[in-house]
Formats: sequence, structure tokens, C-alpha cells
Amino acid sequence: MLKRLFVFLGFVALPLFCAVSSLGQESAPPSINVTVDLVQLNVAVTDHKGNYITGLRPEDFVITEDKIPEKIATFGEGDESVRVLLGAAPAGAKPSDPPTQSKNSSGNVSESELTSLVGGANVFVLFDTSNYMYRGFVFAQDAIADFVRSLEKADRIALYSYSRDLSRAAMLTSDRAQVLRGVRTTVAGDDAALYNCLLLTVKDAAHLTGRKVIVVFSNGPDNASMVPPEEVAELAQSTGTTIYMVSTQQAHLEPISNAVFQRMTAATGGKVYFANNWKDEQNAFASIRDDLAHLYSLSYYPEPNPNRGWRTITVKLRNRQHKGYHIRTRDGYRLQHSRFSTENVQPSQPLPNAQ
Repeated sequence: MLKRLFVFLGFVALPLFCAVSSLGQESAPPSINVTVDLVQLNVAVTDHKGNYITGLRPEDFVITEDKIPEKIATFGEGDESVRVLLGAAPAGAKPSDPPTQSKNSSGNVSESELTSLVGGANVFVLFDTSNYMYRGFVFAQDAIADFVRSLEKADRIALYSYSRDLSRAAMLTSDRAQVLRGVRTTVAGDDAALYNCLLLTVKDAAHLTGRKVIVVFSNGPDNASMVPPEEVAELAQSTGTTIYMVSTQQAHLEPISNAVFQRMTAATGGKVYFANNWKDEQNAFASIRDDLAHLYSLSYYPEPNPNRGWRTITVKLRNRQHKGYHIRTRDGYRLQHSRFSTENVQPSQPLPNAQ
């Protein structure tokens, strides 16, 4: 009987021993890395009448992040090519996507690599096809089609539509005909989940380098989203995505939508337009095209900063003669956390999304 008891205890203890042994051999939990890459800004400078100020130079701008002075790495005006400034990239600086960018022998990002990171313009058009659109659907299609044709300097354009769900009618492409086909094949849907679908669009844009712009046409308030607009605005700010919104008077007269549209576009450096009719819609899209053609493109590698949360960006003009000018750009960003380090990922596994 005693012998049988020892045998039984042995069978019980063996699994427990194996479990403890396997726990001891388990690898350490993945570390959490925070990567700060090149910060890109789209900056509009206007006078008190709203006229665009052109001809400014890099030395005219002063950028601070959490009140820490930053050194401009690249600079461009309007549709001109972005140029790299001397001594732009600090030693050991990390470029943003793609993550496999190489560095030269000194540890700096080369000028050609840096230019590739900030060059190009990607425009996403997000078209409201909810039941708010039944009356003016065709007129809105015409206004968006004219806007797409007019974006001669944009490298790539995408056409998304939304009602309760997001539809990627035309993925990001340089083929304007493909985008126009996407515009013409959209159909009206049901309730409007604007913030849900806008968040998905921002996430699509977040993976890109260069200038990232989302132009939203909304014909009414959001009545179906689960995502708060503040979350959308923060992600757009943190990924350097500028949001413009063209909306109708129906949303303008609804106090909550009016306030949200104003705050969201201002936080990302964009603008909001409220249109009474199809002619106003066309004028709004023309104004956005004009705005994109006059933006200054600035970028910098952040100086050492212990802040791991929200970082406030301030852009000013240095000369006193520019004192009356108005500057519009995003006002900050939150660090994007990479939840796994490359040491914890096997080579055969894809790196997880850092968003």
C-alpha cells in the first residue's frame, strides 16, 4: 500500500515539476520601446486678411517642442521639392517608415534617404455616402471629381466612402482615372459613422511617409460611431496627418458637430468649410487645393526630451516684421509606442504594428 502511495505521488509531482521548469525557461516579457522619428509639419502662414505669405526661409522659423528649441532638418515651400539642410540629421537618428532604412558610415541618415522620407504628397478623400446625402449626392460627386482632377501636384490619391462602414473605393494611386471611377461608383448608404471611418483612414495614412492629408466631405452629423472624435484627432496629430473638412449647413447648425469639426481640423493644422450649396462645395475644395499649394514643409529630429507623453509643438516666426502673421499647424503629438522590440521577435515573424 505504501509503495502504491509513493508511485501515485510521483505521478502527481512530475507534471508540477515540468510546469515549474517550463516557467523557469520562459523568456522575459517583451520590452516596450518608444521610438521618436523625424517629426514632420505642414505649416500655413497667412496675414490678417488670410492671404498666404510666400518666400519665407528656414531661418525665419523657430520651432520648439515642450519649449526645447529644435533644429530644422528639411524645408520646402508649396509644390517645390523638399530640401535637406546642412547638418540636418543627428548621429544615430532613426528614420521613420520603412524601418529598414540604412545609415551611412558616420551613423547619419543620408540626404537621399532623408529626402525620401519627407517627399511626396498623399491625399485621402473621405466621402459621406450616408442617408444624409440622398438629396445632393450627384452634386457632391461632381465637386469631389473636380477636386481630384485639380490635384496635379499630389503624388497619390485615394477615394474612400463611408456610411455605417468604410469602403475603400480606390486605394492610394497615382492613376486619377481609377480614383474618378471610384467616385462615380459610390452609392448612398444608411447611418453615418464618420469618426469610426475617419479613424480607419488615419490609420491607413499613418504608415506612409511624406505629406499626409485627409479631405472629408460630410453632409451631416455623426449618428453611428463608437469612437470619440478626440481619439481620432489625437492619432491624426501624432501621425502628422492633416484633416480638412467640407460640410453642409446641416452639420453647421448642429452645435456639437460644428464644435467638433472646428476643433479637429484646427488641432491637425487643417481647416473646416460649411457649404450652403454645390457652388460653395466647389469653392471649398478649391480653397483646400490652394492651401495645399502654399504650405511650408518643415521637419526636425527631436532633441533629447524625457517626456514620454504628449509633446507640445510651437512654431513661430523670428523677425519682428512678421509679428502680425498667423501660423497654422498641428500643435503636438503623442509618442507612438512599439510594444515589442526586435530582439523578442523571431526573424520568421512579421513585426507587429506599432500603432
